[in-house]
Amino acid sequence: MTKILIVEDDKDIASLESDYLKMLNFDSEIIDDGNQVLKTLETNTYDLIILDIMLPNMNGFDICREIRNKVDIPILMVSAKNELIDKLKALELGANDFISKPFDPAELVARVKSQLENYKRLKGNKDVIKIKEIQIEVRNHQVFKNDQEIKLPNKEFELLLFLAQNPNIVFSKEQLFETIWGLDSMGDEATITVHINRIREKIEDDPSNPKIIETIWGAGYRLNKE
Repeated sequence: MTKILIVEDDKDIASLESDYLKMLNFDSEIIDDGNQVLKTLETNTYDLIILDIMLPNMNGFDICREIRNKVDIPILMVSAKNELIDKLKALELGANDFISKPFDPAELVARVKSQLENYKRLKGNKDVIKIKEIQIEVRNHQVFKNDQEIKLPNKEFELLLFLAQNPNIVFSKEQLFETIWGLDSMGDEATITVHINRIREKIEDDPSNPKIIETIWGAGYRLNKE
């Protein structure tokens, strides 16, 4: 059974989230103290974490950062703040998605399902992908160029991996955002542009003249595997 960890100090919201997840036969566990999250992850296994930002003792941003250093698991961050800077910070720290309070519980469930399916798809593919001098180790979440490891944050890795799994196919910015970030309620074309540029800086010999991730003007991007 799919198991979800809910990290939320508002008992009513946590209970509502849990009830809706149970409707899909998802098992859930609730934690209301930020300090308990990492300890719980050391002894328990979950398929996804719903993580509130404002928590007692340790905030969601710090928890997300620590989780990304230790566990490979989808993270859906929740916040009463609807500020773009909070969303961008959450995604930069490795969150897979972000939803603002108040939210429709049905939307939350849809986002949970989307992230679980995306994670399963990423993990279900072959373990190693090679493109020119680039090697992507899927299970280890690692990227190497000429045997030197390149550090990619979670979203950069997922974006590169998706393109590598679908070489020579052109994807629009909208398609890439919906695939990697889930439901497109907070989509921004600039998000894709920024992430593509960061990836190019790390994997291309000349980022200003990319040979691996190509821009197809008026259409989007494609990964050139030839």
